[in-house]
Amino acid sequence: MLRRNADRVLIVSVLLLVALGVVMVYSTSFVVALERYGDKYHFVKKHILYTLMGMGAFFVALKLPYRFYRRLAPFMFLLAVVLLLLIFVPGIGYKVGGARRWIDAGIVRFQPSEVAKLCMVVFMAYLLEKKKDRVKDFYTGFLPCVLLPAIPIGLVMAEPDFGTSVTMAILLLVMAFIGGVRISYIGGLVLAVLPAMYVVITNFDYMTRRIIAFLDPWKDPDGAGFQIIQSFLAFGSGGLSGVGLGEGRLKLFYLPEAHTDFIFSIIGEELGLIGVTAVIALYCGILLGGMTIARYSRELFGTYLAGGITLMLILQALINMAVVLGMLPPKGLPLPFLSYGGTSLMVSMASVGILLNIYAEEGNR
Repeated sequence: MLRRNADRVLIVSVLLLVALGVVMVYSTSFVVALERYGDKYHFVKKHILYTLMGMGAFFVALKLPYRFYRRLAPFMFLLAVVLLLLIFVPGIGYKVGGARRWIDAGIVRFQPSEVAKLCMVVFMAYLLEKKKDRVKDFYTGFLPCVLLPAIPIGLVMAEPDFGTSVTMAILLLVMAFIGGVRISYIGGLVLAVLPAMYVVITNFDYMTRRIIAFLDPWKDPDGAGFQIIQSFLAFGSGGLSGVGLGEGRLKLFYLPEAHTDFIFSIIGEELGLIGVTAVIALYCGILLGGMTIARYSRELFGTYLAGGITLMLILQALINMAVVLGMLPPKGLPLPFLSYGGTSLMVSMASVGILLNIYAEEGNR
């Protein structure tokens, strides 16, 4: 039953999230937009434009046969590396909040790391299929499947963007496990990387502050712990049914980035436990639909690609939710389909288009 309706489950879940995203971006941003720009519709108008562009990316990806990405995979990998390198070129890379995470192309700014995530998933699917008979071999299977994708991950880390790089690394390891890489190799790699992660964290002050804020946010309630405390207050104020759409108080200059990274907190405040549960249920719909498509694809490339894309979307959602609930240190990741942000929304919509093309080509046979 689910196999025949996987596409419907996926489409309905995504469309409801996108529609809720438009509503919540307006609800969370109109006060800040009025204060900063004199136009309470400033952010939501741009978000609607991003949504329309995302729908365009969705339909293009839907019509493009997914097998075409098999041939494009090496070029997509190179594209990701080039875009991430361009961030560090003066005059091209755009600095926000002390980190170079954007490319300024004049009329448009975009975040290459979002593009790189999808490119890495495609490349990993390509590698895992290509090396399917050697994937359990350390030198010819494991190392190429890990070392090559580690290049864009390292470049994202250098921006610095610890949250996105960790997300990409987890995605890489899970895809490698699904592809048949020995668990002992994956475990050994994780153990080998942990000391390096410790050195990185202790050498970046902002990462250290985030870890401290995660462990004890009330130790610095007006500094590093401010965001997460305000997020707790938002969820605590929401109760079962919330204070009402548009009636939230924490977005009134208390909770920074309410329309981006912490939009889930305002959903908790304004729509309560019922709204939070509904959002989680919609992401479960994406997980079920995407994994069903992966399971019934007749080609390994389709299976790995569908599984990787689904994991990419769900993993980012889980990490964002865990952060705003105080279960993980703050990482600055948007909530897919809901948070304000053009690059994330367009890449996410294109990813869903690829999933549905896999279903149309393979999953419904």
